[in-house]
Amino acid sequence: MNLFNEEAQQRIRSAVEEAERNTSGEIRVCLEKSCKDEALDRAARYFYQLEMDKTKLRNGVLIYLAIADRKFAIIGDAGINQVVPDNFWDTTKEAMLTEFKQDNLVNGIITGVSMAGQQLKQYFPYALKDKNELSDDIAFMDGE
Repeated sequence: MNLFNEEAQQRIRSAVEEAERNTSGEIRVCLEKSCKDEALDRAARYFYQLEMDKTKLRNGVLIYLAIADRKFAIIGDAGINQVVPDNFWDTTKEAMLTEFKQDNLVNGIITGVSMAGQQLKQYFPYALKDKNELSDDIAFMDGE
C-alpha cells in the first residue's frame, strides 16, 4: 500500500536522514490508511513490531499516522522517556497538526521528523561511529 507517490516518500526519507545526522536517535515514520484503535495504542504496537525497542540507547522515535481516520501519535522509547520532560512531544504534535489542518500532510510529517531530530539532538547528540540502526524508509502498514 502506497499512500504517497515516490517524490513524497523521498522527501520524507530525506527528512529522516537529515534529522538523524545530528543525533544518535533513530526516527521512523509509520503510515496506514485507517485505524480503529487509539492512535497511541496502534503506534505502540508498531513500535515493537518494527523492533524500534532494540536500539542500543533505546532512543527510537516513531511518528505514526492513520491517513483516512486523521489520527496520529508520536512515541519514544524508554531511553528517551527517562530524560525528557513529560510534555516533550507536545510542540512537535502541534506543529504537525497545523500543517495537517491545511492539508499539507507530507509537510506535516517532515515538520515532525525535523523537530524530533532537533529535540533528540539535545539528549542524544550524534556520536562518532554512530550506526543507523533502523531503516529510514516509511513503514506502510495494513492494520493487521
